[in-house]
Amino acid sequence: MASLNMSKRTRVIRQKTAKIADVARLAGVSVATVSRTLARPEVVIEETRTRVLAAVRDTGYTPNISARNLRVRKTMVVLVAVPDIANPFFAEVLQGIDDTLSAAGYGLIIANLAGSPEKEARYVDLVCAGQADGVLLLCGHVMRSPDRDLRDAGVPLVAACEYIPRESFPQVTINNVDTAREAVRHLVELGHTSIAYLSGPNFNILEQQRLEGYRQALHDAGIATDASLILPGDFTFRTGVEAGRTLLALKPASRPTALFAANDEMAIGLIKTARAAGLQIPDDLSVVGFDGIAYADYCEPTLTTIVQPRRGLGATAAAELIALMTNGRAEPQKDIKLPAMLMLRDSTRPPRRSG
Repeated sequence: MASLNMSKRTRVIRQKTAKIADVARLAGVSVATVSRTLARPEVVIEETRTRVLAAVRDTGYTPNISARNLRVRKTMVVLVAVPDIANPFFAEVLQGIDDTLSAAGYGLIIANLAGSPEKEARYVDLVCAGQADGVLLLCGHVMRSPDRDLRDAGVPLVAACEYIPRESFPQVTINNVDTAREAVRHLVELGHTSIAYLSGPNFNILEQQRLEGYRQALHDAGIATDASLILPGDFTFRTGVEAGRTLLALKPASRPTALFAANDEMAIGLIKTARAAGLQIPDDLSVVGFDGIAYADYCEPTLTTIVQPRRGLGATAAAELIALMTNGRAEPQKDIKLPAMLMLRDSTRPPRRSG
């Protein structure tokens, strides 16, 4: 019955423009508590903060921007959405973001989404409640809650690292297709004709673009794509280890002589597993990664990889967002591509077998 009453109240409130008193009534707190939660959420206990933000969402309440000294530069805080903070790729991206925001007087909130719709919804509520002046999306999609997304917050958005199709806000990325093709072309030029591919999750646009680059390089060299040489992965060390075990289970004559991994973590996991089983890298198997994380220069052997301008991606995206927040630039750059490079190290050489 209580939930039914809540539902009735919510429907009644949504029939008119919601006021802060409506939020307070639905959350069971005072108007002052709602104001404090929206102005300084860190001083409100989590249980109360959760109730207030849920009431903000349920009522559709939007703070009166003009009455609160305009939206621009109000909080001096930017929210940065990261798919997985444990991924070492994002460390330098975040450093580039932080350096640029700090120089302009902004702080940041890191939203570690970790694949959780509930966490994502809470961060959407936070932004819609007026707690950030802009959002940097490193997660490959526009964050959403069950009944709205970030566009409803009316704040500037900029994406980086993962391209989000069909969006009009600025996006800062590299050309994944061309750089993946360059990585595989390097293996072809060394003389490899049996080249495996260790993939990311197939729904991820980075995976789709890097797989396309792999296929294009093979096609350019007159090598047919062999579906049995495309190994499943998800950008983690763990799936690199699993792929290594898959290769070791093949008869030596059937193993590929080279492998291109869609990211460095998987490449390093595969190398570790292969070497532990007695396979020589690169004599028995040449390996190329993608990203240029710090570990690539310290694993054994050091990893040939595509080095992304990680700090530059973060700094450029942050600068674009600052321009939107401060100037309201009418025509922001829509699609910004930064250069990446193939770094040759010790994990690749010509195949031991010829012909």
